[in-house]
Amino acid sequence: MAKAPVAGRSKTRLCPPCTPAEAARLAEAALADTLSAVHAVASAGNGVRAVLALEGEPGWWLPRGFSVAAQRGRSLDERLANAWDDVGGPGFQIGMDTPQVTPALLEAALGALDSTGTGAVIGLAPDGGWWGVGLRRPDRRAFLGIPMSTPATGGAQLDRLRRLGLAVAMLAELRDVDRIEDALAVAAEAPASRFAAAVASLALPALQSALPC
Repeated sequence: MAKAPVAGRSKTRLCPPCTPAEAARLAEAALADTLSAVHAVASAGNGVRAVLALEGEPGWWLPRGFSVAAQRGRSLDERLANAWDDVGGPGFQIGMDTPQVTPALLEAALGALDSTGTGAVIGLAPDGGWWGVGLRRPDRRAFLGIPMSTPATGGAQLDRLRRLGLAVAMLAELRDVDRIEDALAVAAEAPASRFAAAVASLALPALQSALPC
């Protein structure tokens, strides 16, 4: 689930210290890293299908073999619900905010979802959100009405899954990239990533202003 990186519309909470163009460059690198991890899983001959629910137009960052579904809906909860309607399931959904994700983490999510008795999986983020949700069967009710992009989103999402009667498996927590301190931490966690290279390319004053004294 992603939107095409566009200056002034992508990762705006990185500004300042980033310029809109720098924020879009970080968003582009994060998306490329995330899609590469998904592509590695889908290319392993295990029957996994890679689908990108996209707002905007595809770019160089989209690997071959992906299907693309245009996002539908006004609010994010509607777009999530519609994406599941369009793509089907079982499946695991991830955004573009965790470029440190690895194929092993994604395979673990799919494995947990495939476990007997498990109806859903969720990976929470330390800021109160979530980085990934998996469902054995698509259900619009899993997302509609959930307050998005708040410190309570992850807890509300977990509660909704349980209220639907689903046995939920918890995944490893991952930090998503919203602010410059997140970008620096994630780049340090995945130093060989495109995202880390993009962070390193930022103008030095931007980095200096973000670091603690």
